[in-house]
Amino acid sequence: MLILGWHGHPSLGETDDASGFAYHDGAAVLLRDGQIVAATEEERLNRVKHSNFFPMRAIHFCLNSAGVRLEDVDAIVTDSSEEFYDFIILRNAARNPRAVRQSARDLIADTFQRQFGMDVSKKLRFCSHHVAHLFGAWYPSGFTECLAICLDGDGDGASGLVAHCEGNEFTVLRRLPEQLSLGNFYTAQLSFIGYKRFDEYKVMGLAPYGDPTVFKPLFEKMYQLQPDGRFSLASEVQVLMLMKEAGLADKYRRRGEPFLQVHKDFAAALQQALEDMCMHVIKHFRRQTSCRRLCLSGGVAHNCAMNGTVLRSGLFDEIFVQPAAHDAGNALGAALAVMRDAKRPRPLDVMPHVFLGRDIGLTNDIEMRLRRWMPLIDIELLDDAPESAAGLLAEGLVIGWVQGRSEFGPRALGNRSILADPRPAENKRTINAMIKKREDYRPFAPSIVEERLREFFEVPATVDNLPYMVVAVPAKPEVRSLLAAVTHVDGSARVQSVSRLQNPRYHALIAAFGRRTGVPIVLNTSFNNNAEPIVDSVDDAVATFLTTGIQAVVIGDWLVRKVADVAHHSALLDMGCELLPSRKLVRRSTSNGSGYFIETTAGEYFGESSTSVSPVVFDLLLHHAGPVRRYLVEDCSDDSGPVAASVATELFALWSARAIRLVPSAD
Repeated sequence: MLILGWHGHPSLGETDDASGFAYHDGAAVLLRDGQIVAATEEERLNRVKHSNFFPMRAIHFCLNSAGVRLEDVDAIVTDSSEEFYDFIILRNAARNPRAVRQSARDLIADTFQRQFGMDVSKKLRFCSHHVAHLFGAWYPSGFTECLAICLDGDGDGASGLVAHCEGNEFTVLRRLPEQLSLGNFYTAQLSFIGYKRFDEYKVMGLAPYGDPTVFKPLFEKMYQLQPDGRFSLASEVQVLMLMKEAGLADKYRRRGEPFLQVHKDFAAALQQALEDMCMHVIKHFRRQTSCRRLCLSGGVAHNCAMNGTVLRSGLFDEIFVQPAAHDAGNALGAALAVMRDAKRPRPLDVMPHVFLGRDIGLTNDIEMRLRRWMPLIDIELLDDAPESAAGLLAEGLVIGWVQGRSEFGPRALGNRSILADPRPAENKRTINAMIKKREDYRPFAPSIVEERLREFFEVPATVDNLPYMVVAVPAKPEVRSLLAAVTHVDGSARVQSVSRLQNPRYHALIAAFGRRTGVPIVLNTSFNNNAEPIVDSVDDAVATFLTTGIQAVVIGDWLVRKVADVAHHSALLDMGCELLPSRKLVRRSTSNGSGYFIETTAGEYFGESSTSVSPVVFDLLLHHAGPVRRYLVEDCSDDSGPVAASVATELFALWSARAIRLVPSAD
């Protein structure tokens, strides 16, 4: 049985209305008889972080990976109930009288018809949002019996679900309404620290720098713990009044301003409040069910500090956190729920790993792609890529590591990673400043060979591995100063244990680094800059390499180095220049006359909404295809003078910010 699960906006967002943040983290998953054939997030392919567009590229990828057509699929399912979808459409139509009134089924069928030229009405299925979260964690866990808790912002008018799962049956113990959303509660407080939606993980990283007791009295007025694992939350208006009463009304941090101690203390108290409420719920249902195994899913389950608190509580022998716990993982959960509804047996090994995305290609394929980027890069075929990469790390280089199929979910787990020596504290500052261009407090994760996990980190006796980088655990006191680049200020680390069986090349690299240094650990962070999703293809990797401070990249068996001063290299003008699919050119009047801009079609939540450009670059993007140099000759009569230099500088800056894409020219 072939089942296509998808999550995302129900219309073709790049041309239709996809404003707001609803349906964020679009994704697609294809199941064949309960096994994942392929899974990827739309952002990896359309290059829009947290994309809420219809996941047409992700769906195409999944079908192509299986060598099937949409006609071959038995069921197509999304992670919302049909009734709630219909309600949202009617509500939106009431707000916009010109909106076309369609049922959810007709709207989705029309989207597939426009993209695939096929009527899929009879194949369409719907799965309620939190049931999708439930199946997305429960089935992959492999647990025969467990307590499953799903907590997020909202979906289908609710914010969570608690269930007891046994065999192939589950019993819902509680549904949490939207007004009790722990995800939305956390997100609503971000503005005080100068952050917004999708920045929750940044606040989690800031929290250890603060004292949670400073604002504990304030937060205890925002929520109350009640009997039977229940709690209440203050309303948005009440929270604002409480902030004013606490003297915080004039202390909101603006973006770009320094973090004061008041912001760090607030972040610490917010994190503590979330953990207190989550543990209150978890402890109650642990007592009620006596379950010794726990599954966690929903966006709140990406809070690795909270997960670490649960792990160390001793309440459970095992916990499983879905590595794609956010809404993208619902593409998988919805597909699994349909499989169960079809009376198919529960698969025993649904998700043995997360390397389910696009493959980087064979050695010859990689070489062909790389040679297109010359003379900006030099390449060398390696006899032993893991051994060579380990040598570069031991020499102090920061490298990219791109291998095999990309990861499903928000974490780079060794196939699309930036790697460095985990020991020097300056590596943390270097990567944050030169590559990620982000706040210097932000921590990085250690990847360690699985068999030596306990030598360096404190994990419960019942835990053998931590493969998904979703739990923070303490580094052992005696190694914290040694692992300065990957140990957070509170002594914790978001560790990933690497199995020789699941990822032999990455395991071999870490082991080789360990033989050189005595430390079988590397610093691992996602291969991207601050403006883009994790790289997926060879071209993505090279683009990020050329526009950041990464010093070398190993792609498959190829070592890639770049020429000096790429930003001023004449070869930039021999490249083609194009807009990303989610960008448009806009000319509008300003106080100084006409202004020229590149604007996003995705909305303010998905990157910079507007970027100013010069009239020359605007015209280049609007009218010209082919090498930039040809445009400069034909339209500007300048291919090496001041205009060319100015255009090259501007294009490189726009490329670095991912407002445009520079690509090797076919000419």
